[in-house]
Amino acid sequence: MPDHRERLRSLLRPGTTSTGEGKGFLDLLGEIPQAGPPTGLAQRLMRTSAVPMIYERYWRPTLGRVAKGLTGPSMADEVRIAIEALGLRPGQVALDVACGTGRFTRAFGEAVGPDGLSIGLDGSVTMLEKALAAPNPASVTYLRADAVDLPLDDSTVDAVCCFAALHMFADPDAALDSFARVLKPGGSLVLLTSARHGDQPMRLADTVLGRLSGQRMFDRGEIAKKLARRGFDHIGERYSGVTQIVTGELGVNIRK
Repeated sequence: MPDHRERLRSLLRPGTTSTGEGKGFLDLLGEIPQAGPPTGLAQRLMRTSAVPMIYERYWRPTLGRVAKGLTGPSMADEVRIAIEALGLRPGQVALDVACGTGRFTRAFGEAVGPDGLSIGLDGSVTMLEKALAAPNPASVTYLRADAVDLPLDDSTVDAVCCFAALHMFADPDAALDSFARVLKPGGSLVLLTSARHGDQPMRLADTVLGRLSGQRMFDRGEIAKKLARRGFDHIGERYSGVTQIVTGELGVNIRK
């Protein structure tokens, strides 16, 4: 059976050092409580000790339903959509950015099989501890690190997923740069993030709500344009309520 912890270490940028593994995950943040200050109310709540306990069963599905509307995809649908969009195959390396309690990470682990690697990355110790408490496939490993400045080396992963997090990052453009950097040419990306309505007064309401919660509200089409500028093609967009799922493949001729 492959040593997935050692395989993860081999994918890190040269010179990267960990601060410990006592909690069952590779920790690159150490005594830093979180990677950067919270961007608003939503992220402050996510960083409490209580929210991770209810995140997967209650918190994320409830808020997701409000944001996506009654016809938007369920959590189970999101996992299926992500796996299909990434086209995961046995033996591949998948990275789940801002993995939370690991629901997507575990599903990716099943998809890539025992010879693959599914990396769940998050900055929260509490989230990662909750993820480790669930039954995880042998191909799953967890990493505590900065989700914006990823610690992985260039062109090391086949697929990147980031659901319900990009709009809470202080610098989403830097995060997108990082996603493109760690992907292998031809690798796949799938994102779920915010999408402001195009018509007034809904657009104004979306903006106000975003500011109150500390979440960035992206315009429709904005993320697709950002990905295109970073060399992604075959870009797809799917909208539900004030959310969007955006997919893309990194061009094979992209220089890292």
